[in-house]
Amino acid sequence: MVDTLGLLLTVMVTAASATDRDAGQALLARLRERHWRIKLVWADGGYTGRLVDLARDALRIALTVVKRTDDTMGFVVLPKRWLVERTFAWLMRSRRLARDYEGRTDTSEAMIRWSMSMVMSRRLARRPH
Repeated sequence: MVDTLGLLLTVMVTAASATDRDAGQALLARLRERHWRIKLVWADGGYTGRLVDLARDALRIALTVVKRTDDTMGFVVLPKRWLVERTFAWLMRSRRLARDYEGRTDTSEAMIRWSMSMVMSRRLARRPH
């Protein structure tokens, strides 16, 4: 989960057998614990259904699903979704994340946090123009 600047707020790596909706419940709960002021979350189409109600009722988060229109063909940049895709691109600069080397989900999460800390520290180290 990233903020509107594309910076990592929280991360959750799951097994391929876990659905987005099931993992989304735990991810939103983790977000609520660490960033309790967040009131609005944009998500892709995999996070529809009961998760929207759970986010609203139990966690007091407005979960807005950004969907593709049915008449769209090919690649289309979706509003707000490009923020996450841009963050993925930044993270893929880390060789360790370019392939799936990790055998455990907690190690994968640690590698993502490590890579994101390098991205953020490079930004902080930039000289002002």
